[in-house]
Amino acid sequence: MRNSVLSLVIMTTLLGCSAHTTSFEANHTQQPQKTAQAHEVATLIDQSWAHTLKFNPAMAARLGNTQALGKLTDMSVETLAKSNAEAMQLLATAKGIDRESLNKDDLINLTILQDQLQNEVDMYRFKDHYLPITAESGFHAYIASIANSNFDSEADYQHYLEKLSALPRYFSQQTYWLSQGLQAGITPAKVTLKGFEDSISPYIVAAEKSGYYQPFLNFPTHFTEAQKQHFTQQGLLSVSQNVIPSYQAFYDFMTQEYIPNARTDIAASSLPDGEAFYDNRVKYYTTLNMTADEVHQLGLKEVARIRAEMQQIIEDLKFKGNFAEFLHVLRTDPQFYPKSAEELLKEAAYIAKKADAMLPKYFGKLPRTPYGIKPVPAEIAPKYTTGRYSGSNSDDQPGYYWVNTYALEQRPLYEMEALTLHEAVPGHHLQISLTKELTHLPNFRRYSYISAFGEGWALYCEYLGLEAGFYKDPYSNFGRLTYEMWRAARLVVDTGMHAKGWSRQQAMDFMASNTALSMHNVTTEIDRYISWPGQALSYKIGELTIKRLRAKAEQELGEDFDIRAFHDAVLENGSVPMSILEQIVEQFIADNKK
Repeated sequence: MRNSVLSLVIMTTLLGCSAHTTSFEANHTQQPQKTAQAHEVATLIDQSWAHTLKFNPAMAARLGNTQALGKLTDMSVETLAKSNAEAMQLLATAKGIDRESLNKDDLINLTILQDQLQNEVDMYRFKDHYLPITAESGFHAYIASIANSNFDSEADYQHYLEKLSALPRYFSQQTYWLSQGLQAGITPAKVTLKGFEDSISPYIVAAEKSGYYQPFLNFPTHFTEAQKQHFTQQGLLSVSQNVIPSYQAFYDFMTQEYIPNARTDIAASSLPDGEAFYDNRVKYYTTLNMTADEVHQLGLKEVARIRAEMQQIIEDLKFKGNFAEFLHVLRTDPQFYPKSAEELLKEAAYIAKKADAMLPKYFGKLPRTPYGIKPVPAEIAPKYTTGRYSGSNSDDQPGYYWVNTYALEQRPLYEMEALTLHEAVPGHHLQISLTKELTHLPNFRRYSYISAFGEGWALYCEYLGLEAGFYKDPYSNFGRLTYEMWRAARLVVDTGMHAKGWSRQQAMDFMASNTALSMHNVTTEIDRYISWPGQALSYKIGELTIKRLRAKAEQELGEDFDIRAFHDAVLENGSVPMSILEQIVEQFIADNKK
């Protein structure tokens, strides 16, 4: 739709909040010869990427480093300190490069790289490594993905066995950092850890039933019986001796020591140096120089605007009752809920195929990587969000749109169109897959994710569905608005809890009274925001920026505005901060005026 212009207040707020003031204009045009500063940027990029691969064996192995194939990340005191020292040196180098003679591409590269290095240094300073868990999950669940690797050769199995042998050390290192967090008062809030042990216990099973043992049940067809027998025996032994005891020890630690002694305050500001930490997170996740109070006030304005649109739908339906009563009907009427996990997954698949069909009309360039749909893994589903995108790990694998099939009575079908457009296409799958295919970009950008851009884009895509013919049913459109309200309310409750003294119940009440989210989703979401300060701010801030920039392009280009070209321009540089996106769109407008 062309009537997507935001309110003047919102536009003015976001226009004045750029975190970077460097301009691409004038001397930042493309130059025929590389300057000395451009060579400095290229060298720094290489050094920084080598630093990343050095301390991230999973990424190194994924990109062809055979020496990293059997390794897990080293979380030792010495290794993390060494990594931080290197990051500080790289950051100092980045800050020392003269930007004046850089062309646009080099300037974007340097700006994003400096932001990444700054965040790495900041997170070490704020002791983020003390918190390898959140309300949703933790390292113990993420590391289990090593069992989902490709197993085509003896070497693959041998490397996997090496990883299994390294698990006890890895768990011990993570538990050490959790213990340090207990001593320092740096833990998730205790209330968000209720039931956390249920994300650990599914891994404590007989070795033969462990997910870690599954690769030894399905060998490649070319394996001999002798090979199968050898690896079966080795796998069973390793899972029994390394995997199960590691999870049992972690379970005991969490239930007997950690959870009972976790901090009781929910606010990030209550952490050591907490006010500075939350201010840092606000700027990192918005990529703008906004204060917590500015974000809070913007959220309140957005909540009021969206609430009026929701009220209009209620009136159009001629519902005889107030807003709260309408929400009660949506949360309790069985007609709005799936009867089985299969029904929910099929509904997601149907919507996803409809979304696939809209893409050529709105995008000039599409990714080659397909995506599938599958349920959120059962062991993490109870405290997990309603859906999420999981990207492809290699060019012979698809991405996946995860749908949470736990507690079906809490998974309303009227939200599925918005969820699917956000997580699959044209949201996360489209954007992330296209970024990975931008082979002209340096790897540190192809494999990075800037939350304000990625989440802002996905939320914008929920709105884009309105133009593309989705939300024909008024309840589905209300679901779209409740999802938008959900993200607007995040601006209010995240800043409210972490900077303004709000209680958990106050945040839950605000979310529940303004959205049609089920109470289960309200609870899991609020706990997510408590344990992941600031991240929830990126969605609305990014979406408002993209909407504002589109409105500006439409206004200035008039009949020459091409929606496909606009979307391609937004996505063609991968994930970027909002200040850089603004300048990219300014250049898009100038080029099209010519």
